[in-house]
Amino acid sequence: MRRRRRQYGHPRAGGNTRRFEVILTRLPARAGNFPALLIPERAIRDLPIYAFLQLEWLCRTYGTIKSNHSTLYTSPRVWGGRSVRRKEHPMCGIVAYTGNQPAKEILIEGLKRLEYRGYDSSGIFIVNSTPYLARAVGKVAALEQQVWNSAPDGVAGIAHTRWATHGKPSEVNAHPHPDCSGKLYVVHNGIIENYLLLKKRLREAGHQFKSETDTEVLAHLIEASYQGDLQAAVQKALLQVQGTFGIAVMHVDHPDSIVVARRGSPIILGIGEKASLAASDASALAQHTDQVVFLEDNEVACLKPGKFSITTLDNRSVSRGTTNLDWSIESMDRGSFPHYMLKEIFEQPEAVENALRGRVNHSEAVAKLGGLESVQERLLQARHLIIVSCGTSYYAGLFGRYVIETLTDLTVETELASEFRYRKLNLRQGTVVLAISQSGETADTLAALREAKRKGALVLGLVNVVGSTIARETDAGIYSHAGIEVGVASTKSFTSQLTILTLLALLIGRSRDLSYEEGHEIIRALEQVPDQLREILKQAGKIRELAEKYCHSEHFLFIGRKFQYPIALEGALKLKEIAYIHSEGYAAGEMKHGPIALIDPNFPTFALALEDGSYERVVSNMQEIRAREGKIVAITTEGNTKLGNLVDDVIYIPRTHEAVAPLLTVVPLQLFAYYCGVLLGRDVDKPRNLAKSVTVE
Repeated sequence: MRRRRRQYGHPRAGGNTRRFEVILTRLPARAGNFPALLIPERAIRDLPIYAFLQLEWLCRTYGTIKSNHSTLYTSPRVWGGRSVRRKEHPMCGIVAYTGNQPAKEILIEGLKRLEYRGYDSSGIFIVNSTPYLARAVGKVAALEQQVWNSAPDGVAGIAHTRWATHGKPSEVNAHPHPDCSGKLYVVHNGIIENYLLLKKRLREAGHQFKSETDTEVLAHLIEASYQGDLQAAVQKALLQVQGTFGIAVMHVDHPDSIVVARRGSPIILGIGEKASLAASDASALAQHTDQVVFLEDNEVACLKPGKFSITTLDNRSVSRGTTNLDWSIESMDRGSFPHYMLKEIFEQPEAVENALRGRVNHSEAVAKLGGLESVQERLLQARHLIIVSCGTSYYAGLFGRYVIETLTDLTVETELASEFRYRKLNLRQGTVVLAISQSGETADTLAALREAKRKGALVLGLVNVVGSTIARETDAGIYSHAGIEVGVASTKSFTSQLTILTLLALLIGRSRDLSYEEGHEIIRALEQVPDQLREILKQAGKIRELAEKYCHSEHFLFIGRKFQYPIALEGALKLKEIAYIHSEGYAAGEMKHGPIALIDPNFPTFALALEDGSYERVVSNMQEIRAREGKIVAITTEGNTKLGNLVDDVIYIPRTHEAVAPLLTVVPLQLFAYYCGVLLGRDVDKPRNLAKSVTVE
């Protein structure tokens, strides 16, 4: 009973006293007067699933949920309750500008900065004496040509890159979308889940639709609410919306004003002296201002040149100052490199140095992670760690499991964030959940951390982007400081994550049984990594030759054991992403359990065979491949001459501690995937069907 009181925020247990007021405003007349329900937040969050769904249906159908902490919601899913699975798609791009400079150059340049996010069409609206709208399928260059040919004037506008979800890629489906009057225009990231119901209602009211998109519903919904106050119309319209959105809205009757709002899809404001901007990604703002404001869920902002105001959807004023954006536009230039991916591979020595800087205490052989100091006592008392992440960050998490279990006595699990929420979770006392995401906006990872918080776990974050949603919603966390990563395929962010996870293991381990000598050995190995990476990068020419030899293979296998198993998975993923070559990563010990059936002379294998504790077993797996005439490319330790005729090709890396070696072995695999992609004519910076971050579940 004592435990139950604490879980539900019982006042004597010092629990959470935040309450949600369920206001049933649209009950049928026969229901009579129904009083508001005051329910503790924890009570709602811990409802059994059947009761939660009933409450959600009741509120969705007949009312709303209002918090005594200032935000009005239309569904419990907004504040982290159980949610219906939404279609997963990459992040579209939004740029908005109002100021005293020609808007067309700023908006087009902003869209170019967002191209790495992935898209299939684009569009722009500029307020002019005559409203200017242009949309195009394909690259931003096609839209740019239209804009330059038309040369629209105007110092305010909105622009968008779209990834098709509702309706095929076409000009009519591209954003911005107008209302019936042609005066109001909307761009939108996210998914409107109840758009069919809203569309039916709007059609019955006489609104005419031209596209197949869910976004066009927003334009007409705001139009129906508009009575001269654009911000009020946006607020009223969004209260009827279920789903996720990041939007920017303009109206020709308010030529210098832009209204933006978010729920589940990021919107960042950029504030200058005589101009204001908004974007879905800070990279579109960095050239124009270093003063930004991160909009929170269910907030609306009105931008005017050089100033802004923020309210909640229920029109409560929000006071928030600007934050300094620690990005420079120079860091986004390719310099002398032909592609961002190659540039970012070569930036990894500096990325590891940045991840280590100020985080090592040599005198005590321990890591110092300032972002965790506020929760360090709870962290060091933890008995169970769950790492949740997606894609490349998931493979970093797998490495984290190995290194943390090796250096500490913690029990560690690594979970795909997209599956974490579907498990029946029994998070016992002392559980810590670590969410890893390069962008800090990955929707599935956000959903996982919210579920963990709901269950009472200490939630930490490891992200690269300062001020991202994960950085704001976790209890504490660590920035990887890898710098801007433009290439869709993660490279330097991955090695930064491996570095931070090793430091985390060192921090926890030294508070337990890890000796000073063992801690110092790890530190020494980490500090040697940058120079060792520079030596490996000198082999880029040789790795290109290997790519020329193998790039026309239709299949590839990557194998490794222990610390190298996650690197085998990452190597296979990179080859899929960049070269579009079917490749599989496997634990080498699983060869006999299926993969060996595929081996033939046309099915080459990358074998991660370092001289460590698992070396002999990996060599045994390589012999099995050779017996079936499979070709083998080995990555092994410098000075190892024992592989002989067992392999067809070999790449050497410097000798290091086995827990640190993955930071070295991954780089040849990144280079191999890059050169294969280039030789096959792939767009290595923006691979087909992929985007930098996935911000909708």
